[in-house]
Amino acid sequence: MRKIFVISSVSITLLIIVWSLFWLPAFGCLVIVAPFIVMGVQDMVQTKQSIRRNFPLVGRLRYVFEDLRPKIQQYFVESDTDGVPINRNDRSVIYQRAKKQIDTTPFGTQLNVYSEGYEWMSHSIVPIDFHKVDHHPRVTVGNKDCKQPYSASILNVSAMSFGSLSGAAIEALNAGAKLGGFAHNTGEGGISPPHLKYEGDLVWQIGTGYFGARDMEGNFSDDAFRKNALRPQVKMIELKLSQGAKPGHGGILPAKKNTPEIAAIRLVKAGTTVFSPPFHSAFSTPKELIHFVARMRTLSDGKPVGFKLCVGRKSEFISICKAMVELDIYPDFITVDGGEGGTGAAPPEFSNFVGMPLLEGLAFVDNMLKGFNIRHHIKLIASGKILTGFHLIRAMALGADMCNSARAMMMALGCIQALECNKNTCPTGVATQDLELVKGLVVDDKKVRVANFHKHTIESFVELMAAAGIDSPNKLNRHQINRRVFMNEIKTFEEIYPSIPPGSMLGSTIPDRYQKSYESASAEKF
Repeated sequence: MRKIFVISSVSITLLIIVWSLFWLPAFGCLVIVAPFIVMGVQDMVQTKQSIRRNFPLVGRLRYVFEDLRPKIQQYFVESDTDGVPINRNDRSVIYQRAKKQIDTTPFGTQLNVYSEGYEWMSHSIVPIDFHKVDHHPRVTVGNKDCKQPYSASILNVSAMSFGSLSGAAIEALNAGAKLGGFAHNTGEGGISPPHLKYEGDLVWQIGTGYFGARDMEGNFSDDAFRKNALRPQVKMIELKLSQGAKPGHGGILPAKKNTPEIAAIRLVKAGTTVFSPPFHSAFSTPKELIHFVARMRTLSDGKPVGFKLCVGRKSEFISICKAMVELDIYPDFITVDGGEGGTGAAPPEFSNFVGMPLLEGLAFVDNMLKGFNIRHHIKLIASGKILTGFHLIRAMALGADMCNSARAMMMALGCIQALECNKNTCPTGVATQDLELVKGLVVDDKKVRVANFHKHTIESFVELMAAAGIDSPNKLNRHQINRRVFMNEIKTFEEIYPSIPPGSMLGSTIPDRYQKSYESASAEKF
């Protein structure tokens, strides 16, 4: 191809020159052809891309098609049920509910109900009248040591930081939360002006970088923490131990992204590279963790404080349970994040192969809290690909009291799953700091869509619950969800994720499947 390009370029150039000798305007063709020749020469002399070097000019199409591939795949190739990470059926439901369009489907399900993994809930032959069920179920978060309990919706905005999302996106999420009466998790990036503009309820998340609650050396600061914790918009405080999309992995804020605005929010020095370590410096043992939770609750004048984790080693969570029992101190809530959770950017190995999926993690945590007889102190929040009313039902059947959703809320804002969150080129202005792209996101419109999505998803949850003959979320259990595990073999969630008797982790009869983890667990160390 290199020889062909050289011969063609020389031939075309000579042809244009000869032609122009007889007809002068023909020389203008050289103005059109010359840039392509220059591009081809550049391809031949550069050393970084073999395709361009061997196939000058034509080789550039490879990179054009590579960029177009996800768009072509989404709009022309994939079916309604096989798109990833979120298929078109689920995306359509989110868009329709956000826009208050028809969200019913014609002609029956597109799912293969006989395939392995298909799940469904058991309805009742005597369902409850939908209109007689509470359409706005809420959960009170706060145990014996909490002085300011919070009445939370069963569906809230999961953690997404300002910086990962645009300021307009954060404003729309918070304004939507204000309209719909639900909570908005700040993400570990700190409380920013967009979080405060519309005065929606906030769950302030604090990660290993202690952004907004640190001194300039990166250590946790009581004074800085208290200043933010006492804001009236902050209803709960969440300590992030790990997240499902990249558990055990720290983050980096590059110096060029560390603007004066971001630096002021995070309490760091502007223009410097800021590292979020993969571990916490404020504690290193289970007991220290629980004492730290109590310390934050005291500093916040008794607001609900909890922690978020993606389950890894079972023995480590059992260690935390042992510490809680020994100290008689409990977090007000625990958020269980699944390995299927999303993020703006994560190493593929962490995203694909680290962290327990939500259903297994949620069932395990619920079992442990019941086994140690401390479940009544702690509310459980499920996070990880919560998109529809059925996902709420399924999570609550496994033990969740409430759920958080991130990607569904992004889609309610207008996210089209362009998969460009990590490039700062999000075409909808949701996950970018490019001000030209952010202009496309109109807060006054999108905030209503966020509230609409929340409202109609809760309604679908209530309808499903009524169809099962249940009048309260706390009556959902693992017997009510079924899964086809192999061709003609069906099991309930109780059979797949068997529960354990209350108090069974305290006596001498530890369930066999937890025996080794229990023996290696200690309240004194992880």
